[in-house]
Amino acid sequence: MKHILVAIIALSIFSCSPKPQTASAPPAPSLPVALVTTGTDTTYKEYPASIEGTVNEEIRPQVSGALVKVFIDEGSFVSAGQPLFKIDDQPYRAALNNALASQHAAEGAAANAQLEIDKLTPLVQNKVVSEYQLKTAKAAYDVAKANIEQAKANVSTAQINLGYTLIKAPVNGYIGRLPKKQGSLVAPSDAEALTQLSDVHDVHVYFSLSEKDFVSFKEQYAGETLNDKLKHLPSVSLLLADNSAYTRQGKIDMIDGQFDKNTGAITVRASFQNPQGLLRSGNTGKIRLSLLHKDALIIPQSATIEMQDKVFVFSVADSNKVKKQPITIIGKSGSNYLVKDGIKAGDEVVLSGIDHLQEGTVIHPEKATDKIAKN
Repeated sequence: MKHILVAIIALSIFSCSPKPQTASAPPAPSLPVALVTTGTDTTYKEYPASIEGTVNEEIRPQVSGALVKVFIDEGSFVSAGQPLFKIDDQPYRAALNNALASQHAAEGAAANAQLEIDKLTPLVQNKVVSEYQLKTAKAAYDVAKANIEQAKANVSTAQINLGYTLIKAPVNGYIGRLPKKQGSLVAPSDAEALTQLSDVHDVHVYFSLSEKDFVSFKEQYAGETLNDKLKHLPSVSLLLADNSAYTRQGKIDMIDGQFDKNTGAITVRASFQNPQGLLRSGNTGKIRLSLLHKDALIIPQSATIEMQDKVFVFSVADSNKVKKQPITIIGKSGSNYLVKDGIKAGDEVVLSGIDHLQEGTVIHPEKATDKIAKN
């Protein structure tokens, strides 16, 4: 009886104690969401580039001698045919005079041989001398004529060499540095040129595309062949070393015939007009290519989160649960990303407040906008 009484008292005390309350779940966070739609946008990509004149020639001497005159200064503009350098021509004038003298001697020998033929011809006809003597005279005349031709060739060579002593500009352009000064000895075998002459009225800008970029580049534009595609390419922009844009647009007009084995890239050339000479050979810059994306999925960059070199978005699934999905970015336009795959048009994605979201979290979606991308 004593044990029964203790049990009844304990049961009464337990039944009278307050019952513990169950903790209520936190309310679902309210986050802005929007529908993903497709749109058309343009992205830009920049490539390091080098600039060269359409003509970039080394000026070298074709004969040896001392520089007796330098007509130009470094950086000056010259016109085609304008004298640049003068090499001492006295040895070459002497060589020309000697060649002319040899020509005159050969012509005199030919005239003498002709006189011999004229003298022997009637004698042979009258059988005073043998025909052999006449044939010998004619052979001597043929040799004399050959000597005249050889002498004329020597004269031409001497005249050419004399002409080489005055070096003229082959094209319009700007003069580079002048390592050789007046009085210097120069020769065709010199390792260093007299100067460089650049025609920069138009310039070529060279840049390289990786194999992946080249494939995307080709797919952007219509045409069966590369030449056909070049005709449909839009103009390109040139960014100078200070990131300012060159005032004129250029046109891609050449793609190299093969990839570089060492870099895995292919060289592309764009041409720009340069009437004011603001661009010079040796300048560097960047080519900016525009890429048109049709029916691309466009989402704000703020709606993405990057983890381990991958980009994710949170889409809203059934029961307002969020789902973490990786996406593939193909470009950036302003504050938006252009998406290739991972989401589709009509999906609902969370626009902000995603830093602390987890897979499967239930949210209260708020319609921030009807759509993200505009057609």
